[in-house]
Amino acid sequence: MSNHVEHYKRGLGHFGRGEHAEAILAFRAALEAKPDWLDALHALATAQSKSGDHDGALATIQRVIQLDPEDPFAYTSQSIFLQRKGMIPEAETAQAKARMASWKQELKKNPNAPPPDTGPMKVVQ
Repeated sequence: MSNHVEHYKRGLGHFGRGEHAEAILAFRAALEAKPDWLDALHALATAQSKSGDHDGALATIQRVIQLDPEDPFAYTSQSIFLQRKGMIPEAETAQAKARMASWKQELKKNPNAPPPDTGPMKVVQ
């Protein structure tokens, strides 16, 4: 098993035990070996947010969006992180982007897929 995978798995273990600071260190170690690894970036952003570093989480998830602008999960995470900062209009915009990205993926499989619901989102705390 490669070194970056070992760090990542260690980070997941720490995260699962609520050890967010240790998880962040492990995910950063994985990213030193493989800087653009989307799974590790997603995990790092989530651990940062859970540790209270919402600005760090937003910066990390922005990197994911730069690398993969069609990733609905990245926009969903961005929305959650923005909600945690109390930035509700920005969170709603991010969630709309998540719905649109998800719909685009669905259209590739099902060209007749209906457009996403454009109604208001439910705020998650």
